[in-house]
Amino acid sequence: MSETTHDGAIAVTAASAPPSPDDGLSPAELAAKYGLSVSGARPSLPQYVRQLWGRRHFILTFSRAKLTAQYSQAKLGQLWQVVTPLLNALIYFLIFGLILNAAKGMSKEVYIPFLVTGVFVFTFTQSCVIAGVRAISGNLGLVRALHFPRASLPISFALQQLQQLLYSMIVLFVIVAAMGSYPSLSWLLILPALALQFVFNTGLALVLARLGSKTPDLAQLMPFILRTWMYASGVMFSIRVMLADKPEWIANVLMYNPAAIYMDLIRFALIDGYGAENLPAHVWLAALLWAVLVGVGGFVYFWKAEDRYGRG
Repeated sequence: MSETTHDGAIAVTAASAPPSPDDGLSPAELAAKYGLSVSGARPSLPQYVRQLWGRRHFILTFSRAKLTAQYSQAKLGQLWQVVTPLLNALIYFLIFGLILNAAKGMSKEVYIPFLVTGVFVFTFTQSCVIAGVRAISGNLGLVRALHFPRASLPISFALQQLQQLLYSMIVLFVIVAAMGSYPSLSWLLILPALALQFVFNTGLALVLARLGSKTPDLAQLMPFILRTWMYASGVMFSIRVMLADKPEWIANVLMYNPAAIYMDLIRFALIDGYGAENLPAHVWLAALLWAVLVGVGGFVYFWKAEDRYGRG
């Protein structure tokens, strides 16, 4: 609107804007009114689960690609998936089986499958832990460039290690059969045991992915922790036999640690001479409780920091 001043000049005055129905509303109230949300905000837990399910094809494809690329520069390629744990088992057999006589109470037909099974199964957990620590910190470019549920990364790495174990299990079956333990119905127990171990390993990878995202130095510490865990889990020897002269509670504590439980369940399923007397009481219940506690708890723990990954 314009008007003429006393000296003939024309002044322009702005018409007052009509009042807005949003006047007086706080930013939070405005966002709620128009259905707006903070960019990158953490979704609810049910929404997060649905997002992960929607990315299931990405998770599977990513894990397969990582598995294929893992040994792409090596001449033996994917054979290293089997050769590496076999070489570890051979070294442990020479040191613990022959030199230190760790096979107390077990014949060669039992001890060799016992040892190889332990090495293969513990390597599954060990690899999930190492991959989990670096799942976020080692993929910051991907995390910052794309929007997707961050749990996809540690879950895909756990799937990668499961696929690697399944390849190794073919060799394990051959070794077990060569030592006189032939396929039987008890071998089917491997399926629930591996399923529970996979849930446990995934939860552990999720926990360590969150910790490793803020503390990259944790990756340097993990080899020492894992080495201690391996020796405490009876990979190379029977815990009950080796600690026969120690207080019983020490052996019970070590036998109920999750790595030992999952190894012993698969040993029991595969090896004819490895009977139920070698297992702790209520072993399947313990395996289930470890899987639920670490699997579900680890998932929730990771989800709580979803909006902070890749920042800072």
